[in-house]
Amino acid sequence: MSESNLNDWYLQYVAALDGRELDKMDQFVADDVVLNGTPGRRDDVVADMRSILDAVPNMHWEVDELLVDRDRIAVRAVNTGTPEKEWLGVAPTGKSFKIIEYAIYRVRDGRFVEMTNLHDSDDVLRQLTA
Repeated sequence: MSESNLNDWYLQYVAALDGRELDKMDQFVADDVVLNGTPGRRDDVVADMRSILDAVPNMHWEVDELLVDRDRIAVRAVNTGTPEKEWLGVAPTGKSFKIIEYAIYRVRDGRFVEMTNLHDSDDVLRQLTA
């Protein structure tokens, strides 16, 4: 897949997340995937996404920067939302959060085989409990 195709493909992935179309994840995530350094399955990734969306139904990912280098994708995204259920150990208070997420992916045969996401959990907790 060319770099411009990977760019478009990644934006389709984010659109599927924002559209709550988790049934489309088989188009984006390989059957076997490494998530944050831990081997797992696509079902694990989808379960993690589902748990986030269950607690934060209005979770939104906005791509701020997107870089593609061969089979690697690097992303800087702004994540926002308002938890409606306990999330990260915090009961819902009606407070929203806005955080920066950094993500690095490796793609093989048109699907993610490695997914690494990093954000400042302490910042999220400060925003939700302030």
